[in-house]
Order: sequence, then C-alpha cells, then structure tokens
Amino acid sequence: MTESLFNIEKPYQPLAARLRPLQLDEFIGQEHILSPGKPLYEALQSGQAHSMILWGPPGTGKTTLARILANRTQSHFEALSAVLSGVKDIRAAIEKAQLVRDQQGKKCILFIDEVHRFNKSQQDAFLPYIEDGTFVFIGATTENPSFELNNALLSRARVYVLKSLSHESLLGILQQALSDKERGLGEQGLILTETQQAALGHSADGDARRLLNLLELASELANAESTTSLSDEVLDQIIQGDTRRFDKGGDVFYEQISALHKAVRGSSPDAALYWLCRMLDGGCDPLYIARRVVRMASEDIGNADPRALAIALNAWDVQERLGSPEGELTLAQAVIYMACAAKSNASYKAFKAAMATVQEGESHEVPMHIRNAPTGLMKDMEYGADYRYAHDVPEAYIAGENYFPEALKDKHFYFPSDRGLEAKIKEKMAYFRQLDKESDFQRYK
Repeated sequence: MTESLFNIEKPYQPLAARLRPLQLDEFIGQEHILSPGKPLYEALQSGQAHSMILWGPPGTGKTTLARILANRTQSHFEALSAVLSGVKDIRAAIEKAQLVRDQQGKKCILFIDEVHRFNKSQQDAFLPYIEDGTFVFIGATTENPSFELNNALLSRARVYVLKSLSHESLLGILQQALSDKERGLGEQGLILTETQQAALGHSADGDARRLLNLLELASELANAESTTSLSDEVLDQIIQGDTRRFDKGGDVFYEQISALHKAVRGSSPDAALYWLCRMLDGGCDPLYIARRVVRMASEDIGNADPRALAIALNAWDVQERLGSPEGELTLAQAVIYMACAAKSNASYKAFKAAMATVQEGESHEVPMHIRNAPTGLMKDMEYGADYRYAHDVPEAYIAGENYFPEALKDKHFYFPSDRGLEAKIKEKMAYFRQLDKESDFQRYK
C-alpha cells in the first residue's frame, strides 16, 4: 500500500527543544527573579514587556524566558544569534519588526542570543529602535554585561541575573521529561532509579540543556536495546568524561581563579584545595594555575614567609617537567602551603606606592654620592664623592645616610606587617630608623 504523500513525519527536534516551557507555570528554577513581587515575574504576569539583558550560564532558561514573554504579551518573536548574524541580518530583523508593528499592529520582541559577541557599532544599531518602540530588546549573554555591553545599551535595558539550576530544579525537569507523554519520554516509559537520576543531575552541573541531552542519549540506548531501563554501567558510560562548567576565558573562569586566590589569602586550605580541583576538573591549564600561585606568593605572603615564593616556583617547575596528572599533586601541595603561610601584602603595597610616586612625579636625578665613577672625568665631577661603604661600619648600616633623591628624602613605601618573618624585619627597620635619629651625620640637612 502506497503511503500518503500527506503522511509526513514531523521533523526531528531534540528533547531539550521539545520540552521547552511555553508558559511560566511550566518553568522550573530561577525563583530569585520569578517569585511574586519580583519585577520580571510581574512583567510576565501582567504582559508588560520591557527591554532586558538576561545574564547567566548556558542552559539556565534565557531563551525560554524570552519566548514565554513573547507568548504572554502576544508579541511577534524575532530571534538572532550574534555568533551567526551580521549587519545585513540586523537590518532585516529591524525591517521585519517595523513591518509587524505598522501592518499588523503587534509588538515585536527582538531576541539576540550571545549578544556580547556583537561589537560596539552593531550594539549601537539597536538603540534608536529601542527608543522609538519598534521592538522590545532582549539580549542573552553568558558574559558580564558590565564588561561586554555598551553603556548606552545597558542604560536602556534592565539586567536580570540567572543562576545555575539547583540539583532539585534539575531533578524536577528530569521528572517532567520522563512523565510528559506528548513532548517528553512518557510514551517510552523509560525508568531510572533514584541513584541514576541523581547521577544525571550532578553530571548536568546546573545546565538543563545538558541534562536533557544526556537523558535523550540514555533513552536512545534503551530503545536500541528494546528495554525501558539501563544498567548503572551503561549510564556511567553516557556521563563519562562530562566535566563541570568552567568556560575557559569567560566569567566562570575568572570567578573560580578569584575564589582560589581569595581562599589562599583568607588562609583557608580546604576551600583553596576545592577551587583548585574545580578548575583542574573543568579543564583549566595547570600551568596557568601555577603562574597565579606564584602571584599569590608575592602579593599575599611576601616577606612574611619568603619560602612561599620558592615553593610556588618549584611547583611550576614540577608541573612543566611531569605534566598532568603527576604535577598536579605538587600544585596542590603549593596551594595548601600558601593558604597556611603567614600573610602580608606589605611588599605588594610598597611596590604600588613606589610605582605611583615614579609615574606621578618628576624624574629626579641620581644623587652624586651614589653615582659610579669609572673614569677620571667622572671623579673630577664628584661622581661618587663622599660615598660611604656600608660594610666598613658596625652592623653594615650607616646611620643618617640616605639613598633617595633629596626631594624624596623622607619617603617610605614599605611597612612590614607583624606576621611571620616580617615581624623581625619590622623590628630591624625600626632599630635602624632610631639610629638615624640619633646619628650626628645626616646626608640631607
């Protein structure tokens, strides 16, 4: 029997696309912005759309919320991806919005995915049309809008921050997918144990799209084996190699290295070790971490424990020599040492203060008494005249001597802390300054 030409199957859609919520009551998660009384919730409920930037990690519902708002306000929905679109596409979208408004009398929502990928001129192109109401602008971004979007665009749109979905929210989406017979997997009757569901939820790491993609793969494997269940071993193969969110070079990257640095600075070895492992697990280059650990040794420990710098450099060297995973143990050892070491940012502050003095002041000449005099002419010009050799006096310290230009004779940049070795350095410097006060010799009267 010949199959009817009109009996055409619907085109394939991934589970994540099929299960996309159409109404607000189907949306799971983001309660911090979607609870009664919150501006975005009230806008969705009242059908009053306004321009906005939705900022959050992948798979947290940015596109879905934009579509729900379009449905709720009965607006025409026009979508562009900043990754794939150029000036011609922007112009066409604007013309379509004008046509919809003028001929159909409908509002238009223009949704720009990955809006941070547009350059300044492309972002500026939207401004007059947001102003005259041609469309309501909704931009989605995984990057910090403060750094990636123009101030002019930000001033015309409200920023909403979406968070990674909680484990509970992910399990709710999972149950929704398993039970929905029309759009989900309800007809197939796939059965997953609580342990298997939890494993999928953890592997998704806050990303609903990743969760549903993994679930769909599990479903396909079950279908291939003509079963409604999967063994734990098969499920492990599905999620094997799936890594936590890291986003090299993006916001999450800088948030995690910041967390590692602050945990070290705050003397929390356990938290520092956690963030180190998060970064390594997410695919961060261990050599990048090694460089940052060296920075921590100088910025936050300094002369309170000079051994920290040597340990950091040794860890870097070991990582280069052994590679992963052997070298990563040494990185962990170094991070733990940094977190436990005495802390001082006195060297860091001294360097910044000295650099500011140099950059903001005039270029003072080197005082004559500390200039070298390798030639007779220089000696005749009094280069090095009245220079006093420190090793010729007790304690190798010349009380009253000054090595600054005269205009800066009383300047101090370095103020040692009371912690670690710096406590002894502070005591020594105080002793030398007392000798200066009591000395009959003063370089600059």
